[in-house]
Amino acid sequence: MNSHWNPLPNNGLSRRELLKSSAVGFGNLALLSLLAEEAHADTSRPSAPTNNPLAPKKPMFKPRAKRVIFVFLHGGPSQVDTFDPKPLLTRDHGKPLPFAKPRIVSSATENLLKSPWEFHKYGQSGIEVSDLFPHVGSCADDLCFVRSMYGSNSRHGGALLELHTGSDTFVRPSMGSWITYGLGTENQNLPGFITICPTLTHGGVNNWSSAFLPAPYQGTPIGNASISAEQAKIPFIQNSETPKEIQRIELDLIRQVNQDRLAQTGADPALEGRINSFELAFRMQMAAPELQDISDETPATLKLYGIDEPKTKNFGRQCLMARRFAQRGVRFVQVTHSYKWDQHSDLRRDHTNNAYEVDKPIAGLLKDLKAHGLLQDTLVVIGGEFGRTPCAQGNDGRDHNPHAFTMLLAGGGVKSGFVHGETDDYGYYSVKDKVHIHDLHATMLYLLGIDHLRLTYRYAGRDFRLTDVHGNVAYNIIA
Repeated sequence: MNSHWNPLPNNGLSRRELLKSSAVGFGNLALLSLLAEEAHADTSRPSAPTNNPLAPKKPMFKPRAKRVIFVFLHGGPSQVDTFDPKPLLTRDHGKPLPFAKPRIVSSATENLLKSPWEFHKYGQSGIEVSDLFPHVGSCADDLCFVRSMYGSNSRHGGALLELHTGSDTFVRPSMGSWITYGLGTENQNLPGFITICPTLTHGGVNNWSSAFLPAPYQGTPIGNASISAEQAKIPFIQNSETPKEIQRIELDLIRQVNQDRLAQTGADPALEGRINSFELAFRMQMAAPELQDISDETPATLKLYGIDEPKTKNFGRQCLMARRFAQRGVRFVQVTHSYKWDQHSDLRRDHTNNAYEVDKPIAGLLKDLKAHGLLQDTLVVIGGEFGRTPCAQGNDGRDHNPHAFTMLLAGGGVKSGFVHGETDDYGYYSVKDKVHIHDLHATMLYLLGIDHLRLTYRYAGRDFRLTDVHGNVAYNIIA
């Protein structure tokens, strides 16, 4: 008798066959658990096909915006010198702040420091904008000025992470990753989330990382802050040595090998992300080179963005590329002016130079989007990670201030020619209709047709979201 065969009474199964049969059931239970966990990530609407995670997905409700362009001014522009005029700050220049400073400050500050720049009213709305931004001021009637922003961290690293990911202490998915996860993208030949010349400091890649979200939702960096925008190209996009027919055969073989591996190991997000990245890279060979070549733009358009001037051409090119990517269906595009706005000293000189570099390009972006009919369904967000103190550091500088700063919004369903919120008489604290960074994220998602409470992803035993356990939509700024 075979020693491995030990029939049970009444023609029962052997222990080996019992375990073998049960293992299939255990496997099914595990699979069902995984599928249920994945489905729980977003039960409000059908997910994208598993073989194409970037396929467009329906929003949860009627959206006002289809895409986002985030213009990031890295370092912390001073709100009281740019978009939040404070007459009492001018009147009381040199006097002590008449109320208590925050319990925790970055470093010592002295008495009140008036703005070196005048403010003037622009457009039919009559919104006041500093002399630093005459071109942006000319777009005041298309802008929503959120003057009551505030955050939770006074340090650049934590503040950048909070602005980009919603958390200043943990590695979490970027808002661009969350938005692409929630909606997919409209152009399958380009990434859904692109960041142009991103900063490599203060969190670096974590600011555009997908973290625990699947790999296809990771931001694709084009260049970085250390090189010019003209040099910032998607690398290795053309293969002059191997014909595309041969590349296709090679990719099909690699895909088959990887899929065989998946059949053996089960779900592997990293490997699945690699398969999708190979396919996307192959498709990008056709779309990306033409898109990055701006020779088809008219001289008038190049002039609009300031690309014809030495001081504005670099950021102007970034802004023009943002319009071109948005026009081709990229869901989330970020441009970064890095890292220049941290004026602890030399405020007058450096804010003047910084504003000159970005003022015309930002206005050009807004006007060009409007001319192409894109502004109405493109949400443009403009600002830094925090503001500056109205009190002086030295005699010509300001310290970090997360308690009050201004964000500019345009298009995508927000009110135009509108001011939301207030800071105190000197611009130190947001005091009326306050908007935390979590609220900004919730509002951005709402404009895109997403309920921030329902866009979740299960990881490590809990459901995460961009706004974590916080966030309220700022309905007052929605048109």
